[in-house]
Order: sequence, then C-alpha cells, then structure tokens
Amino acid sequence: MSVRVRFAPSPTGSLHLGNALTAVANRRFADERGGALVLRIDDTDPIRTIEGGEQAILADLEWLGIAWDEGPVRQSERAGLYSGMARAAERDGAAQRDVDGSLRLDGLTLLRADGSATYQLATVADDLDLGITHVIRGSDHRPNEEPQRRIARALGGELPEVMHHGLLLGEDGKKLSKRHGHASVADFREDGIPAAALRAYLEELGLPSHDVHLDRARIGRLAIEAIAGMSDDELAAAADAPVELARALRGARTLVEARAIARQIGTPAAAALPTDALPTLERFAELRMGAPDRLAEDDARAIVRELKAVGGDLRAVRLALTGEPRGPELWTVVAALPAAEALERVRRAADSLSHR
Repeated sequence: MSVRVRFAPSPTGSLHLGNALTAVANRRFADERGGALVLRIDDTDPIRTIEGGEQAILADLEWLGIAWDEGPVRQSERAGLYSGMARAAERDGAAQRDVDGSLRLDGLTLLRADGSATYQLATVADDLDLGITHVIRGSDHRPNEEPQRRIARALGGELPEVMHHGLLLGEDGKKLSKRHGHASVADFREDGIPAAALRAYLEELGLPSHDVHLDRARIGRLAIEAIAGMSDDELAAAADAPVELARALRGARTLVEARAIARQIGTPAAAALPTDALPTLERFAELRMGAPDRLAEDDARAIVRELKAVGGDLRAVRLALTGEPRGPELWTVVAALPAAEALERVRRAADSLSHR
C-alpha cells in the first residue's frame, strides 16, 4: 500500500507556525516514501471559520513551497459521507441514538441533534474514505487517538498509524501563540524572513519527539544565509528593486531591510552635511567623473579606498548619496548609481553647503 498522509488545518487565517511544522513533516514523510499528501480543510465549525481563512492557508503553503497532491478536500462539502457512515454504524449496533436525536458511541457524540457531524467523526471518516495510511500531527492531539480508534472500528475500519510530534513553544515554555508575538507564517513573512529560511528552519526541526522552543535567532541566521544565496534577479525582485541594486542589498538581514536599503538608494532623503565636507565631495566628483558610467566592484572599492586614503569624510559621501548616515557598504552604493545620478546628488549636497 502506498503511503498517504494528510494535512488538515482549520480555515482560521494564516498558518500557525506549529501547523506549518506539521505540514512540512507530512510533505517530507510522503516524499521520502514516494507517497501523496492530501490537503484537507477542517471547516465544519462555523465559529472557527473566518472569511478568507482558507485562501490565507493556501497562500502560506505556496509561499513555503509545500505542495499537495490532492485537495483541498473541504469537510463542509462532505456531510453526506459523514451521515451515511454514522447511520451504518447505527444499523450495525455500534452507535446508539440519544433521546435528543444525536448519535453517540459510548459517550462520544458522532452526530449532533441537528444531524451535523462532530469533529471526531468527520476526521475519522475522512481518514478512512481518503485512504490515509499515516496521521502525523502535533502532540496536543494525543488525547484524540484512543477515541478516534473506537470511532474507526465502529465505522468498520481501523485508524491509520498515528505519529505525534512535539509542539513549538514560546520563550515562557508555553505553546506558541499570538501572545508571544510571532506565531504565524504571515508574521515572519511580513518581517521579511525569506520563505527559504523559514522552510529550512522547519525542515531542521524534522519530527521532534519533544516540545521545542522557537529559536528566533536561528531563523534570523537562516534568513541572512537565504538572502546571500539568492541570485541578483531573485533578490532584486524580493526587494522590489532594480537588479542594479542587488549588490547593495546583500548585507541585509531581512527582506524588509533590503527594501529599506532599496528606497534609501533609489529615493534618498535630504540630509544636513557637515560644513567641512565640501573637499571630500569635490574629490569624490573628480574620481567618479574619471570612472565608467557603471562601476565594477573593483572600481567602486577603489574610489572609496582613495577617499579614505586622503582622509575624506566617508560619512558625508554616504549622506550625499543616500540621505542616511548608515546603510550598506559604501562601495555598493557607489557601484549601484550611474555616474550622472551620483554626480547630481553630490552636486546638490555641495550646493547646499555653499549656500549656508
């Protein structure tokens, strides 16, 4: 029998990072065994279902590069399956009808009085109907295993093999949640963590046998590595910047920082320069006019090296070119700007000093 696993989030918005860990673990388990991953949306509870929740989950999975082979299968569209399987269990004497009309199995409710399926019934019925061979989920679901085994037998089947992994914890040792700050995939995406970095972190965790504390520092290091590993085109696209700025973006720790660097170079703010900066600006202009329009790394470094050698005010050059006192390595800024643009910015800065 070929391996079939499932990832079954509720449509409550962006994926919780713990759920993303489950998704990665299921995808990896299937891939290593030549199996399939079924995406199931557990949307039987209208209270927990929010508008756009499913779309947010699909977007997060696609952003992380987690593909599914079948689905999405929506529980809200499978009421007939659940009621049919429950009625069969009733006919076989495995489940009994309560006075309020609900259907129960040794105290476990399978169908509510209105005929709707409970989470426990829907989950087991889906696993049986979809041919799931292995259930991989967080250890917070461990209490569900025995009741679900009883339900599976009442439905005429056996629960798939179940594997529970440890949970992601916050700094306080409690299950990661919104109170800890970053708890969802969207949180990290909005902070500029590349998808490759977050996916790599989840892959590193694998299938933890015990709960693990979220290591934000490790994610940060992986983000730096991911940015360094991007091609110029990939990095420029991720930073919404022209490819000519790619070298200047390489020192960024996040994509948010890369975008800020791109704005700094592309649309510099006005800045006040020290009054003694004029000789440095004039020398920079001389060096830049004597160099090609577009500078190779060695040429850009040579200009900065020459300014430093004569005691030039490198901070003033940075202010003239970007409007900021700090940023990427100065040579990358010099290399990013064509000659005319760099000279115009320096001219404006020099004019502001002469009119003081």
